[in-house]
Amino acid sequence: MTPAEPRGDSPADADAPTGSASVTTVAPPAPDPAFDPAPGDGRPVARPRPRWTPRRQDLAMYGIFLLAALWVTSRIWVDPAGRVAALYSSDPAQVQFFLAHSVRVVLHGEFPFYTDQFNYPDGVNLMANTAILALGIPMVPITVLFGPAVSFVTLVTLGLAGTAAAWYRVLSRHVVRTRLAAAVGGWFCGFSPAMLSHANWHPNIISQFLLPFIVWRVLVLTRSTRPVRDGALLALLVTAQAFINEEILLFTALACGVFLLAVVAQQRERWATAWRPLGTALAVCAVLAGSLLAYPLWVQFAGPMAYHGLSDTVRDYGNDIASFFAPGSPTLGGHERANVNLAPNYSEENAFFGWSLSLLAVGIVVWLRREVTVRALAVTGLFFAVLSLGERVSWWDRELLTGPWELLVRLPLLDAVVPTRFGLITTVVIGILLALAVERAWSLRTAERRTVRTLTVAGLVLALLPIAPMPLQVTTRPEVPQFITADRWRRYVGPDQTLVSVPVPSMGNTNAMRWAASTDLAFKIPGGYFLAPRNGVTGDPGRFGGRPSGIGDLLAEVAATGRTPKLDDRQRRRFLDELRHWRAAVVVLPLDQPNADPLRQTVEQLIGPARQELDVWVWDVRTLTSRSA
Repeated sequence: MTPAEPRGDSPADADAPTGSASVTTVAPPAPDPAFDPAPGDGRPVARPRPRWTPRRQDLAMYGIFLLAALWVTSRIWVDPAGRVAALYSSDPAQVQFFLAHSVRVVLHGEFPFYTDQFNYPDGVNLMANTAILALGIPMVPITVLFGPAVSFVTLVTLGLAGTAAAWYRVLSRHVVRTRLAAAVGGWFCGFSPAMLSHANWHPNIISQFLLPFIVWRVLVLTRSTRPVRDGALLALLVTAQAFINEEILLFTALACGVFLLAVVAQQRERWATAWRPLGTALAVCAVLAGSLLAYPLWVQFAGPMAYHGLSDTVRDYGNDIASFFAPGSPTLGGHERANVNLAPNYSEENAFFGWSLSLLAVGIVVWLRREVTVRALAVTGLFFAVLSLGERVSWWDRELLTGPWELLVRLPLLDAVVPTRFGLITTVVIGILLALAVERAWSLRTAERRTVRTLTVAGLVLALLPIAPMPLQVTTRPEVPQFITADRWRRYVGPDQTLVSVPVPSMGNTNAMRWAASTDLAFKIPGGYFLAPRNGVTGDPGRFGGRPSGIGDLLAEVAATGRTPKLDDRQRRRFLDELRHWRAAVVVLPLDQPNADPLRQTVEQLIGPARQELDVWVWDVRTLTSRSA
């Protein structure tokens, strides 16, 4: 559908006369569809109502999407607290920490956009760290009753199913008439390889259920007769999405802009009727959404621990060209080892459509090339696929040339974008193209209509089966120590003191973040996994983690190698200085921590003998870190 040509929302709209004259008629009463006259005696006999009404079809599709999401997350549901994504487990711990923060916001009135419960005493700017308040706050009852681990897997499940359902709803009401077409498009948008890749780690990215409605409302603005109302409605959707994920919101705005420009470039006359309502509504949206988001955005860009630009670690993440033709790792035809050099990591497989679907997408564009909408979608999908290649274009991990992203990476807002994720836009474009193709094939009026439909279904199976979703790969993780769950830590840690875990919390050691989350952040910890300005200086470029910690690096190396170093007095003094800076009350090492003995021996060189309490080694350091000491 083009922006200025909506289809009717009901069959009556499609069948309405198109003449210029208006004729008023009085229709006879419609017969009751539940009765038919009997062929012999004229008495009405009951006729069964149709079983598959449109409403029931919709409910069935929503149920299928939910079952598919449960299938994908089934291995985590077995033990939410004891299982985590294989290969990499830091992001789930961070998300669980943010979910616990939402509990404190609701139940304790804590400031929502900044916290010093981790990275104490510097704290963390939560607006700059995707604290998912729009997801975490509604999940507070589940988090309180069942814990943040259950909330995490619930969000992942609802994110996948909700995104598919939302696209199905918008496609079936405003783009295509065939519910099968809408179901195919919604399925791919909700369960594409890119969505499955992020499902293990990033519920904020896969929770895209507002995006179809944002796109729909933007297109409505081009023909709106009530631009003020429509602009205000769009502003509310934009504000809610900003508290789920701002990057995805930015992608949506860019995609809508490129699509509309592609339409206008083909049919310039549309601009004459579209610019006025579009301009008015966007102005209203900007004013209202800007007012609602003004303070949170000030905190994000100018508040404490604000940073400018992403860490160099992720700024040059790009898709390999070959990744568009390979199936994703968490799919039926995918293989982790085959994809190892085609994506930055397994949580960023943002293309991976497979050969069959890639060829089918090209074929759809060629087949429907006469349609303005299809050409505009093709331009949009290709544009963002090219941007997703990043600063260096590569083929099978061999660098070919400099990519166009090199020219854009330092622009405001774009300097905070991970370029590989532009592939998510291409994913949605392909989903819409699939829906349009099924719709056109289903409506063909040919003698071989059944054959055409059979071939359409066969083509979809051939394209989508290799990338069919599989259960997410998981691994076990250490349980929260009984020392934490039994509240034994409360004997040591005061309100303005910290519990220091060994190894020190960092991007690669997030267990202490899970410990804190399991207590609704009742105690503070130093370090952690987050984005912050370098060296803790507000306004500097971003990096993962807080200020560099010499002892943190030392203990991380011991944990990785199992080798106990020989320490000198300078290192002991440095460790004490860091403990005082963190206002540490107790240092804790779980007995089942890998390389626990070398770690214990290293810490004992620094602050003396440990004492076992329940399932951890404990060092009470309050006398060493008190202000008097």
